[in-house]
Amino acid sequence: MTERELQIYLQERFPCENECCDWKEMKSLKNCFNGKEGDDVISYVAAISSMNGGHLVIGVKDHSLDIVGTDTYNYDRQAATMRLVRECSNLPAEGLKIEEYVTSDTDKKVWVINIPKHMPRLPVYAHKKLWQRIEDSLVEMTLSRREKILTEPLAIDDWSAQIIPDATMDDLDPRAIAVAREKFKELFNGSRDTEIDSWTDEVFLNKAKLTKKSAITRTTIILLGKSESDHFLNPSICKIRWFLRDDVDNNKDFRVFTIPMILAIEEIGSLIRNTTYTYTISGSMFPESMSRYDAFTLREPLNNAIAHQDYSKGCHIDVIEYEDDRLSFKNAGQFIPESVEAVVTNDFPESHYRNPALVEAMRNVKMVETEGGGIKKLFMQQRRRFFPMPEYDIKGDHVICTIEGRVLDENFANILVSNSSLSLADILLLDYVQKGSMISRDEANYLRKKGFVEGRYPNLFLSSKVVSPTHHVGLKTSYIKNKSFDDDYFKKLIVEYIKEFGKAERRDINDLINNKLPEYLTDRQRYDKITTLLSALKRKQILIYDGKYWLFVK
Repeated sequence: MTERELQIYLQERFPCENECCDWKEMKSLKNCFNGKEGDDVISYVAAISSMNGGHLVIGVKDHSLDIVGTDTYNYDRQAATMRLVRECSNLPAEGLKIEEYVTSDTDKKVWVINIPKHMPRLPVYAHKKLWQRIEDSLVEMTLSRREKILTEPLAIDDWSAQIIPDATMDDLDPRAIAVAREKFKELFNGSRDTEIDSWTDEVFLNKAKLTKKSAITRTTIILLGKSESDHFLNPSICKIRWFLRDDVDNNKDFRVFTIPMILAIEEIGSLIRNTTYTYTISGSMFPESMSRYDAFTLREPLNNAIAHQDYSKGCHIDVIEYEDDRLSFKNAGQFIPESVEAVVTNDFPESHYRNPALVEAMRNVKMVETEGGGIKKLFMQQRRRFFPMPEYDIKGDHVICTIEGRVLDENFANILVSNSSLSLADILLLDYVQKGSMISRDEANYLRKKGFVEGRYPNLFLSSKVVSPTHHVGLKTSYIKNKSFDDDYFKKLIVEYIKEFGKAERRDINDLINNKLPEYLTDRQRYDKITTLLSALKRKQILIYDGKYWLFVK
């Protein structure tokens, strides 16, 4: 299409701007895709999705729809779609589509992002905030609009609650029922043992919500079904694959576990090589050695994977055990809460689940935390051991939880030992900083106000306030290297070098300065920093470059 034909086509499809449609110039997506909050692509996508879905047209003039074109930078449509799903919490992937048009006469590119409506009771976040369009601007979502979304009627088709007409009590494993009964008793601390023992299996299963008015459901089969009864779940499956891998990621052992899951959990837990870990962190108040994982840490991620698996995808649940190292748990389906950080730091449990009937039944037999705080407790357990925080990969259509069974970073462990007053939210953010992971500007400002970090965003490093109490030489040395020196110091070094030797190649100056620059800088940032120093000396007419050497100006 020519530019004029494309403009007519867009005017027919998107005749006006409203809460479901926006026209934006955004001549380059380099800084507009995920840039200034409330004025970038992800903010508009989140706002439109949190209403009724709609469209964002990029590369056209606001109000007039005149085509100006956009530079999509290094984004192709697939990469941009995946990043939208990653950056916009709760954004449905189904229905999300980017159309690209390039005019044949002027070679101008226009993107149309088709945005699906949010899922029930799940508003879409960008920059960890909710947005809505009011007139021609984005603002943070009003409380009334947020409340309207959160109280929407749920028309959930709960896969786990569906009745299986042909299944009977004979399809259930008596051993699994016995274990479930004992776990159910634990909820009442022994006060109702006699009463519960008097119930028939049918009564017990109804009371524990393992059946639905005595009918066998998919939940019943998953938790209590005989292994040969798994055909009732077809075409879905409920199987767990366990892998044992060595240091170079080679499989050393492999097994598959099937229903009943209440027994499979115990079998996998006893199979994992929970070896002894010896502490080297002084002042940890731990014994010299202890098991790498406690019972809760072993079972909670796996129970979560079973409870929140998207069984419609026909995928296995995977447990990968790395020898004397770490555990990874993978299940299919998007991570439903806003973020892992929100789950860990909020004082209230998540209220929306993919498989409500399955989750309720698992609570009643103590497979998942009754108060909904299992993930938060998992982080607390790691903190108590001074181990790294659990890592969650929630990109794409799966969730991977990785648990370390050792002190991965002695420096960070020393910080936890010496700063016992740090909140869990503080530890999460400091963990990211220590690992060199990106945090938002708001999070950086929060840490800076508390005096926990120094440096210019995004190149942050742990502050003296955090490092000093550790009395750890390595941390203090790293702090001094990160704090580094001012530009005048580096310029003086360069001038003294050339004064001594008459001239210097760029590699000589690199060798002179590199090891004195902050540790957090990348190789590219180091190179650019030295270039800036030399340019400043050149502008002041102190040095000149002859094509090979840096010399004093005559």
